[in-house]
Amino acid sequence: MITDPQSTTGPAHAAVRNNADWCDAVCRSHGVPGAVEGGVWASPRRTPPLYPDAVTLSPDATSEAVVARIDLTSPGASVKDSFGSLDLVADGFEVLFEAQWVHRAATDPGRGPAGWRAVEDHERLSAWEAAWSGDGAEGGPLFRPALLDDGTVFLADAAHGNITAGAVAHLAAGVVGVSNLFTADDDLDAAWRSCLEATDRLWPGVPVVGYEHGETLAAAVRQGFEPVGPLRVWLRTDG
Repeated sequence: MITDPQSTTGPAHAAVRNNADWCDAVCRSHGVPGAVEGGVWASPRRTPPLYPDAVTLSPDATSEAVVARIDLTSPGASVKDSFGSLDLVADGFEVLFEAQWVHRAATDPGRGPAGWRAVEDHERLSAWEAAWSGDGAEGGPLFRPALLDDGTVFLADAAHGNITAGAVAHLAAGVVGVSNLFTADDDLDAAWRSCLEATDRLWPGVPVVGYEHGETLAAAVRQGFEPVGPLRVWLRTDG
């Protein structure tokens, strides 16, 4: 688990630290090291697909501090600008997307029947990833079995055997971070409700955070989340 001596309190900072810890866990499962320095988590090696080479942990982090610690010699460098405060255009980056950090206060666990359940073995993790990605990952799995032993829970709706919906839930920084939410029937409200029932059951009394945009953000807000701050993801296509 990463620590940041410059971190402050508040729901947005908790969401940022939780997400950075999740990114660090995914990278470590691939044998890619990362470290915190100057309010930035970064890896000097290219990280796995869809995961950033750097994550800012403080709004005071500078563009210079970010780009100095990542590989700019090959295409595909990416930066999670956690407070939407960087300008990386001069360094050859362009904005890939913008989103909002979201926070839902702790609630009492529901008393209804259990719905989504945790994936417990390597075979089911492979099935979860295939359901999430649509057709499996190119070049091997993105989510390695080591993540099951690293404080991460892969939630799945598998009432009829096949996985039809799910999400990742990662406990760090005193909150549960939810990411990679998906559902085969496009009913995002139902997916969020089931996901939150599961997180409340597994971690009663713990707030839930994440980041979303578009329709997934709108559904999250309808299910009790509050936007607590902007973020921006930058991508550099040239080496």
